[in-house]
Amino acid sequence: MTGQPWRLIPLLDAPGAVQMAIDTWLLDQHQHHGHPPVLRFYTWNPAAISLGVSQRRQIPDHWRNLSWQGQPVDLVQRPTGGRGVLHQGDLTYALVTSAVEGSRSQVYRFLCQFLIEGWAKLGVSLGFGQPDRDYSRSSNCFALATSADLVDSQGHKVIGSAQLRRGTYLLQHGSISLAPDPELWQQVFQTPGPQPNQAQLAMQRGLTLSQVMASLTQAAADCFNAQLMAQPLSDREWIDIYALAQKNGPECQRTGPSAVSSRS
Repeated sequence: MTGQPWRLIPLLDAPGAVQMAIDTWLLDQHQHHGHPPVLRFYTWNPAAISLGVSQRRQIPDHWRNLSWQGQPVDLVQRPTGGRGVLHQGDLTYALVTSAVEGSRSQVYRFLCQFLIEGWAKLGVSLGFGQPDRDYSRSSNCFALATSADLVDSQGHKVIGSAQLRRGTYLLQHGSISLAPDPELWQQVFQTPGPQPNQAQLAMQRGLTLSQVMASLTQAAADCFNAQLMAQPLSDREWIDIYALAQKNGPECQRTGPSAVSSRS
């Protein structure tokens, strides 16, 4: 049986402000213009810290003057909630969909199932974290897990997820920690990096990014009964996305078509 048509956008490597504009634009298109549900994966270049939508005044001062490999570490506002996430050595996923029934917790569990099943096929067992009252006091999303996050069998956080909901329409995206640089982690969070999680160990043993995305894509097709159709962003779509990105602040001024690359 043919599943519901979904758009699969190929892997993009781009500045964080552009990536957030893409996610927001896709949600707008799905909500108002009949755009199909979307799955996409992306990476951040240059390295960035993304801030939860309500985190503007709760960030360490030194985050405003960070650099890595000769480039500033961008500070980027997410349209979703949560705490600060360091985007370096991670893979981000984004889902745009609608009409998912249930409480917030039930929706998270439904949408995260493809992550659990996809990683299980790669030999990494994941489960949901437990609520922690100290989460809101931390500026570091990966310091603690919540019931919306996925942890490995040792309790190490692997994936942190967050949502933006507009009625029945929603964006869920999250960071999959695969190869963090310990020196940058120390610089940002001023604590030693956490113990390697099972996904990071799998990458060290030779698992590739392409294999991860292929497994997660197939799992999404199975979990959501989706017919995933690969379709890059068009030139016309990029014009709208860059216009939206420019509204996010002066850090977007240096972005442009040459700042974005597609990867397989």
